[in-house]
Amino acid sequence: MEMFKKASATPLSRRKVLGAGLFGAAMLASPYIRRASAEENVLYVNTWGGDWEASVKKFLFGPFTKDTGIEIRTVSPISFAKLAAQKTTGVYEFDVTTLGVADVARANGAGLLETLEGHVDTSKLWEGAIYQNGLATHGFATQMAYNAAKFPEGLKNWSDFFNVEKFPGNRSLQRHAARVLAIALLADGVPADQLFPYDLDRAFASLDRIKDHVRVWWTAGPQARQILTDGEVDMAGLWDSDAFGAKEASKDPIEIVWDQAVVDKACWIVAKDSPRAENGFKLISHIGQNAEGLAKFCIADQNGPMNPKSFDFIPAEVAARMPTHPEHLARAVMLDGAKLLPQLDELSTRFESWVGI
Repeated sequence: MEMFKKASATPLSRRKVLGAGLFGAAMLASPYIRRASAEENVLYVNTWGGDWEASVKKFLFGPFTKDTGIEIRTVSPISFAKLAAQKTTGVYEFDVTTLGVADVARANGAGLLETLEGHVDTSKLWEGAIYQNGLATHGFATQMAYNAAKFPEGLKNWSDFFNVEKFPGNRSLQRHAARVLAIALLADGVPADQLFPYDLDRAFASLDRIKDHVRVWWTAGPQARQILTDGEVDMAGLWDSDAFGAKEASKDPIEIVWDQAVVDKACWIVAKDSPRAENGFKLISHIGQNAEGLAKFCIADQNGPMNPKSFDFIPAEVAARMPTHPEHLARAVMLDGAKLLPQLDELSTRFESWVGI
């Protein structure tokens, strides 16, 4: 959810790139694009490119253009750095983009986002749809999966994952501070409703208990899937789609744990002072009300919709694998970027230093 995924032979999706780092600040390639004036019926949208862009064009952008006549032109990849630079330079390569919860809180705190209140009719949206001036439309989870042949008694939560005496074996976690610190605190018994902001000293003390047992700090989802499939590690904290991929590919039985899954979500935002902000508000409103299109997009990109109505358009067997399915979401922990905002720089720097020791 990426925030960050695949071997070169695999098509690139949003989550594959988003999961690679805390802020997703890859610099935006800048091919020559004729800039539309504010008066033209055009909107520039920053996307992840690849399969992600193909899916979002088909299921979300296409219906919007059909209904409004507004043409969408895309630029990629997603770039927080470019979003920040636009506000300073006044030169807008894009008007709308998506950000994970940490980035959207960071951007909102820096005054980089237009206010959605008064521009988007929230009465037509679901409860909690607006987050830090972003429309939260879809999410993905970091959850536990383990080799049931080695642990027939079963693991139930992150406390079991961190119990190296009872469950000895190689582990793997993502090299991503915000998500891993949440896991470390949950493993140490911190209740989900008391998780944010992080008690950093307690989180790192918890991580110290398993550091020598983490064989791989993965940086790409398929990497985590492969090492679990191949038996290089006995358990892993990995994205929901990769957990199911490992379960399907492994010769050993892989069990997936939904309890305490850490859910990140993607939010659509309008760049502050964009000359085409009004068209951006229209796109966000349209996406928020297109439950069927969001459902199809989430199926294609292996995410879970935040709009509850979208599940009316998703087959039950597919919905059962989605992290935002009501049964799973009730057992999950949602990352709160707003409450983490004052800590983001410190926790990232401290985590990278700790991993490197």
